[in-house]
Amino acid sequence: MRTRQIRVIGRVQGVGYRYALRDEAVRLGVAGWVRNRADGSVEALLQGDDNALTQLIAWSRRGPRPAKVDSVHEEAPRAEHERPYDGFEIWPCT
Repeated sequence: MRTRQIRVIGRVQGVGYRYALRDEAVRLGVAGWVRNRADGSVEALLQGDDNALTQLIAWSRRGPRPAKVDSVHEEAPRAEHERPYDGFEIWPCT
């Protein structure tokens, strides 16, 4: 199991991006969370096997139909988020 953190930039708030990402994560068996950021981006922590993470990150570059993704930045998970997750949650905006 691996953990990846992503930041999605573009028109990704107000278009159902977080809910669509959660649904896709659940479908692929990925755990973690997603939340809006005050700067207009969406941040997500993804935890699962390599194949599922690769598929979900590829999906995140498209997102749901109303979204317009400009870029996806992959980051190492911050230390405070480095733990096992059970299920996939939508977290409050930060």
